Amino acid sequence: MRRRLRIASRKSPLACWQANAVQGLLKRQYPSLEIELILFTTEGDRYTESAGRELSGKGLFVKELEMALLNDQADIAVHSMKDLPMTLEDGLLLAAIFEREDPRDVLLTPSGKNLKQLPSGSSIGSSSLRRQSQLLALRADLKVSVLHGNVGTRLDKLAAGEYDAIILAAAGLIRLGKSACISEYFSLDFFLPAPGQGALGIECRSKDVETRNLISILNHDPTSVCVTAERTLSLQLGGNCQVPIAAYAECLGDQIYLRGLVAKPDGSLLIKVEKYGRLDEAEMLGIVAAKELIDRGGNSILQELI
Repeated sequence: MRRRLRIASRKSPLACWQANAVQGLLKRQYPSLEIELILFTTEGDRYTESAGRELSGKGLFVKELEMALLNDQADIAVHSMKDLPMTLEDGLLLAAIFEREDPRDVLLTPSGKNLKQLPSGSSIGSSSLRRQSQLLALRADLKVSVLHGNVGTRLDKLAAGEYDAIILAAAGLIRLGKSACISEYFSLDFFLPAPGQGALGIECRSKDVETRNLISILNHDPTSVCVTAERTLSLQLGGNCQVPIAAYAECLGDQIYLRGLVAKPDGSLLIKVEKYGRLDEAEMLGIVAAKELIDRGGNSILQELI
């Protein structure tokens, strides 16, 4: 068995929490294993640190980590699954997906008001077209303003009065011990998350069989099956974190229940789909759901954003 493992991670507080969580789990499984964290600043981090700059493209938060793997500077990389591109670099694979944290999006307001209680014209901070479209479908009278930065930066901007409310992922707040800041959890019945939201994945070199075997023990099969269905749907639609695509799957006994959505950014049209399938049909279920979304006009929406 190997004696040393190098984990590549972003420098943000949440990314470091995630990498340390992986380190802790591996140390419990392999007490004699020496584990080193190697921190990187990614293109996505540099973008979000530049006020007013829009994020675009795929893999902004993972490219440097993947290069570290390919250049043998690290053995594994820890990612938020919603940030991981639908297609990985040649020579890399997703070796494990952890049990999912709460997948929901949440509303944060200084006063503790929920969505219904916000006055008309309130400014809502979000950099996600997916969140924007679903929010405006519920409250077209609200104003969505661009919000960048890590979790701490976004909370600071809310506290400073730059926004009346902001929308974040519940999972990140829970992991950072900031769930007390949450004013409202959005129901999955009317507000779907990004594919893979709430789940963490471990990427490694495909030819590094020893590492693959070492970390495979961390894989949570139900989460892996569900995230596979969600990511397949998004892949079929050419999606990334900057387009208004949502997907969420659940394991219900021996079946997968997959919900998907494509929306116009202004919330004037939401195309939704629901599909059931067997646990061993995750990829096929994602393909079928994506095809239905395309057939019902989803592709036209996405083409307008290119």
